[in-house]
Amino acid sequence: MTNIGPAPGPFEIFLVVAPGLEPALLTETHAAGFQEAEIVPGGVRFQGGWPDVWRANLMLRGTGRVLARIGSFRAMHLAQLDKRARKFPWADVLRPDVPVKVDVTCKQSRIYHAGAATQRIETALRETLGAQISAEAELSLKVRIEDDLCTISVDTSGEPLHRRGHKLAVGKAPIRETLAALFLQQAGYNGVEPVVDPMCGSGTFVIEAAEIAAGLPPGRSRSFAFEHLVGFDAAAWQAMREEAVAKATPDALTTRFYGSDRDAGAIRMSRDNAIRAGVGAAVSFLEQPAGRLVPPPGPPGLVIVNPPYGARIGDRKKLRTLYASLGRTLAARFAGWRVAVVTSEPVLAQATGLPFCDPGAPVPNGSIRVHLYQTGQLPAPKAG
Repeated sequence: MTNIGPAPGPFEIFLVVAPGLEPALLTETHAAGFQEAEIVPGGVRFQGGWPDVWRANLMLRGTGRVLARIGSFRAMHLAQLDKRARKFPWADVLRPDVPVKVDVTCKQSRIYHAGAATQRIETALRETLGAQISAEAELSLKVRIEDDLCTISVDTSGEPLHRRGHKLAVGKAPIRETLAALFLQQAGYNGVEPVVDPMCGSGTFVIEAAEIAAGLPPGRSRSFAFEHLVGFDAAAWQAMREEAVAKATPDALTTRFYGSDRDAGAIRMSRDNAIRAGVGAAVSFLEQPAGRLVPPPGPPGLVIVNPPYGARIGDRKKLRTLYASLGRTLAARFAGWRVAVVTSEPVLAQATGLPFCDPGAPVPNGSIRVHLYQTGQLPAPKAG
């Protein structure tokens, strides 16, 4: 039995996130007004309509993609998959003039060959919709066959959502904006306190923190795949985006976001990226090694840093020295501040000498699994 969701009633909207970060994304999703959202493995889901899909892409900082579950049916074998794929109402959602690519995964089902399943669905799309199939298409169908249930989703985002459209220049081994946003949340960042990154690279943590404080929607400067679906209302979408941007207050920000790096090129990149993001006046970037770091004027806040780690850059002996130096600097000068350090190796976190709490489960940062190590407020250094 086919179940087509998007027209006219509500359907399932699935927010993709790195495993281990589902609770952080749920917190953000609830704060954005999607109150019925719930955690499922690999993401967060809720029921909604196309305006909710648009708003999730526009406003949520932590999700990597927004999938619209457009329907499902049972298929016990390839012939049944072929038959039901041909009967599926693709034209309710997909336009024949927009190329599409098909990604199929099979799990615990009698249909176990993803390549053969992909071929059947692509053929159905060509012959019933007249669609062009292209591996390079921006619009993607995600088909999951699990326990003989074929669930069809449209990737409404297109390019991954960490590509905000502002960070054109990146340094070596950058952290994704989506991951940075959720790490800031996990570190207790509230949008008000100052943020310092002493190894800022291309400025991701600092710029993301400033955007959060300003209320700038992360998807304001880019396009999305949902703009190429049937029934897309360009005027309504433009009004939604303009209203969200109008509520932002970047001009009201004070300079309380500070990045530094020993690499002059990284500092140039960070400044340019901040200007493109519209927060250039609220951030300060300084070329200096981490050992020269001093607290900015004003109240204490959060130091958050994504230093090099062994699986990524450099050798471990040098890195332990780097982490130890960073830890000594923070312990001596940043009393009252909280510290959050992203690293893949417990031995490097321990080298800082900082009083980290249990980091919890690791999360993937690209191909590397990392932890977010956090302290409470650092104590004042002992006299003598």
